[in-house]
Amino acid sequence: MDTAAAPHAGLYERVSLARGGDSDELQHVVRRTAAQLVERDTTTDRPGVLFGRIQSGKTRAFLGIIAEAFDHGFDGAIIFTKGTKSLVRQTMRRMANDYGDLKHRDIVQFFDIMELRANLTSYVLDQKLIFVVKKEDDNLKRLQLAFSETYTMLSDRKWLLVDDEADLASVSFRRIPGGGKEVGKISKKIDAFRSGLAKAAYLQVTATPYSLYLQPEEDVYRAGELLFRPRRPAFTEILKSHDAYVGGDYYFEKSDDETSAAYYFYHDVPVSERDALKKEDGRRLKLSDVLTSPNSRVVTLAIMNLIVGGCIRRLQDSTKDSIPRKYAFLFHTEQARASHNWQERVVIEIRNQLTGLAKSDAKQLDELIAVSYLDLERSIKLSRAAYPGLDEVCAAVKLALINEHLMVTVVNSDAEIESILDENGQLELQNPFNIFIGGQILDRGITISNLIGFYYGRNPQKAQQDTVLQHSRMYGARDLADLPVTRLYAPDRIYKLMKTIHEFDAALRYALEAADGASPDVYFIMQDSKRNIIACNPNKILFSDIKSVRPGHRIVPTGFRIVSPTAGRKDLETLDKKIANLRITDNTPTLVDLPIACELLRLAQRNFKYEEGDDDRESFVAILQHLSTATPNEAVRGKVWILLAGQSEARNVSREREGGRLNDSPDTKQQTDAAKSTSEVPTLMLLKQRGEKEKGWSGLPFWWPVVVVPSDATIAVFAEKASE
Repeated sequence: MDTAAAPHAGLYERVSLARGGDSDELQHVVRRTAAQLVERDTTTDRPGVLFGRIQSGKTRAFLGIIAEAFDHGFDGAIIFTKGTKSLVRQTMRRMANDYGDLKHRDIVQFFDIMELRANLTSYVLDQKLIFVVKKEDDNLKRLQLAFSETYTMLSDRKWLLVDDEADLASVSFRRIPGGGKEVGKISKKIDAFRSGLAKAAYLQVTATPYSLYLQPEEDVYRAGELLFRPRRPAFTEILKSHDAYVGGDYYFEKSDDETSAAYYFYHDVPVSERDALKKEDGRRLKLSDVLTSPNSRVVTLAIMNLIVGGCIRRLQDSTKDSIPRKYAFLFHTEQARASHNWQERVVIEIRNQLTGLAKSDAKQLDELIAVSYLDLERSIKLSRAAYPGLDEVCAAVKLALINEHLMVTVVNSDAEIESILDENGQLELQNPFNIFIGGQILDRGITISNLIGFYYGRNPQKAQQDTVLQHSRMYGARDLADLPVTRLYAPDRIYKLMKTIHEFDAALRYALEAADGASPDVYFIMQDSKRNIIACNPNKILFSDIKSVRPGHRIVPTGFRIVSPTAGRKDLETLDKKIANLRITDNTPTLVDLPIACELLRLAQRNFKYEEGDDDRESFVAILQHLSTATPNEAVRGKVWILLAGQSEARNVSREREGGRLNDSPDTKQQTDAAKSTSEVPTLMLLKQRGEKEKGWSGLPFWWPVVVVPSDATIAVFAEKASE
């Protein structure tokens, strides 16, 4: 509907109409958020928060909130955005779409702060104004200059400050030599600017708001000077995901379901391959051997899956009267440009060798296509979609290679990003298959359509929850038909970290939604040196060493190996005897005392062995203790449900799934359902496994424990370690 048809409507209504109409749910969030910004005192230390998932429509929401705020008497808005030109350009294009008619009618004007002229007249300045400001030094200086010198009258007006990607830069503090913390430079400059405004409301927009909730309770001083005041939200509005949204629930939860297409989503990247792709080293990888070397096996499969999967999807859509879709693959393993240049050479060499095989109709290419086809077919079958046969796909792949349908692009800078953005501010897909290689420039805010391949190897020394989640560019609006051919390739340690962080994200999201805008009720706990459960300072948790305890969820140890039969037989016999003495029938939950459950759990894990630094067995005991003692029902406090399985016939689960992913499903659906039917205190499942060598174990039978959180438990985050 043309906004010109309703020239006297409210500004938000006209913005909504300009972009095709907002859903009822989005309109509710926009209006409620704007109302709270009017009614509540949102200050530097008590901001409002708009909380939405990554790539879930947050920009659309806050642009609507700005228009609604104008309807409530605000004179202008300042959007603080991530410090990249590409995101500023993307935001300006979104405003041109949403506010273009209002600009044409001289009602609203919007500016990139770096392009703001010094000769604006009162006619322009008296309109509603929107400034887009990168969170970087020069932009903030220009903003300060505009308000303090060039257009001083602006400081007396009523402003809405919108901090996009609020967890990045704007809420930051770092350690300093000699101890203590100091606030980041960008944070201080934003604070200084806010303090110079007579009237301002403040809204932070984020997909990862935990930097706001996990801050020190106390103000941070240095030499008597206030450096940082924790920003506890005055209110939190939750933006629900749209119907097309695909996120961690699919990639890290449904991937455990053998009946879901997500089950085959992940492929393990050996550390040796990750190292071989970090820099050129002929001892690890020679370009001439790129299709056959074990150190490029997964990246070769990944590129084949992009082409084969894309051809399958294009053939599936060929009967529809629509433009053939184009597909993307993101290669994101290192920050260094030298690494990107080497990876580009590797990927181009794979492409060139594949093209040569296609032109010669070589059997080797048929074999590579068949391997990829079989890998993707497993997921497509589970989705119950019709799909073309191998011969038809094989012909399409060869034609795509011969006709140069695959493009490889390295993206290292704002200039390179800007040169390949389309009219919507997204990375332009010029070819049927597009591989983008890059570092941090590709992490936040950049939207990549039809992303079906993600080769991720970033291995940060200190994992940050917000950073790892923001790297997950496969989150967002996705065609459900693309999901069966979508794959993630990453080292096991990184995949486990991504899954852990997703679980933490989901747990706090659950708590925020349950709190309905109030401060979430979450326990942060750890064990002390005497194995007592104690409170953990939330701002000190290390995200690589946590377990999220969500109501109704399973907590499963993975990554362990089993000691040899000689070393473990005695402990196994002891545990078998103690279990037999309980006289508990298989698959029948039975209450036992907490000390008994802890003893069984410790005995079960005694025959486990872990890689150095990965041993987390005591965390399971601590979680069991916490859940058993935290229940308000005194009648069952200090108790644990036990569910046994395999006393007469043990299962024979493999250590690894197909694709190299570690197995985390020792229980059946029926056993899990039985455990989840219990309440008030946790359930400890002990599931006996045969542990055969052919299945990746040592030949010694073992009991695999699973802790099931009661459905009525309060959310907890267990920190195995805390920073000093």
